Amino acid sequence: MTENNSNSDPFAYMADLPDGLSEGEKLDFERQLSEKQLQLAGCSGTDEMACARLQLDAAELLVWLERKEEAWDLARAAFDTALKNEAWQDAVEACNVLYQTEQAFSIPALGMGVWLAVTFPVEPELSYAMLEHVVTETPAHSDGAALAAVTTRYVIDLRADDAKHENLSLLANNLIARVAARHGNVQDQQALNAWMDKLELRDPQLFLPRLSQVVNAIVGNAWWFDRNVLRDKLPE
Repeated sequence: MTENNSNSDPFAYMADLPDGLSEGEKLDFERQLSEKQLQLAGCSGTDEMACARLQLDAAELLVWLERKEEAWDLARAAFDTALKNEAWQDAVEACNVLYQTEQAFSIPALGMGVWLAVTFPVEPELSYAMLEHVVTETPAHSDGAALAAVTTRYVIDLRADDAKHENLSLLANNLIARVAARHGNVQDQQALNAWMDKLELRDPQLFLPRLSQVVNAIVGNAWWFDRNVLRDKLPE
């Protein structure tokens, strides 16, 4: 969203947050934040989504600057605006930022972002990033990580264009292999095939409903929207 994490980079969503900012980086982020705040101050209510995207840019910078409560407030407002305008990509991006703020409802925000990312045709690399967060948050012995990992490949096959498909597929396959190694001590292709068959990870009609159960467990009773209402907005 920001200059340092632009959507022009197809893998920007998957970039790790910096472990620590140098003084120069901190000053640069603070400068960028000041610019975004000035733009927000003059933001017209006639273009809600332009304002929401500025809020997301500012929220992302605030996360990097460790001002995470402020980041939450901005990203939460941006999420509400995106949802109202049926801007699904922006809504998922907001959930991605909300997850990174590490606040009390960040994990439910992750779950809601995953639901939106799988349900609606958002960019496959963003869907991958959200599902990889689930892998990070899921215990090694749980099937939830396996379901999230295999869903990354399903979404990539469904949505990625030829220019992105090969690289994204490699990322998805590596994620599946990593999860299989920690979940079932899988070390070779034969064992991977057996593991996928055992967990029924080949048929989306089987693994997607199970992923939905995992998402339900992540979000609990904290849903910010009615899923049945949103399903009616799915493109034909």
